[in-house]
Amino acid sequence: MLQHVHEKHGLQLMIGLLIGVVFGFLLQKGGVTQYDIIIGQLLLEDFTVVKIMVTAITVGKLGVYLMTHLGLAALHPKPGSFGTSVIGGLIFGIGFGLLGYCPGTIAGAVGQGSLDALFGGVVGIIIGMTLFAALYPRLEKSILHVGDFGERTIPQLLKVNPWFVIIPTAAVLSMALFIIETYW
Repeated sequence: MLQHVHEKHGLQLMIGLLIGVVFGFLLQKGGVTQYDIIIGQLLLEDFTVVKIMVTAITVGKLGVYLMTHLGLAALHPKPGSFGTSVIGGLIFGIGFGLLGYCPGTIAGAVGQGSLDALFGGVVGIIIGMTLFAALYPRLEKSILHVGDFGERTIPQLLKVNPWFVIIPTAAVLSMALFIIETYW
């Protein structure tokens, strides 16, 4: 039995690695590992990043919930709160604004040999993690649990069938993608 668990875990790790390599390749092919593309997004001049993100969110959301509905996967949401979202958004936004990379695009840029991502991005991530770890005890007592919503998904919070959230969200995101592609 234990051997079966280890084999399954190893298979999951291999699938995760394969998906990560494909994801990184697609990020690089889509151009979002290039500093100029990311800065163009921040300046609202190039919407490549938004188009890729919206496509990934839409496909991922539909895929995850379809696999869950078919019994092929199970959701295990992490606990969340408005406080954690605000702190995480601030840390992410500051790093993104300063470096022009997010964690996924930093990994892709490092993989294609961008030294600014390697030295600025990786060092920035380490500094950010260290600062967060040092401040965590104070943040946990004061901010992180503000607006705690637990381990629930949006459909669970709304007490509706997940598809009543998934389908309209996918439709809105698809319409946004169409508008961006058509008019920008």
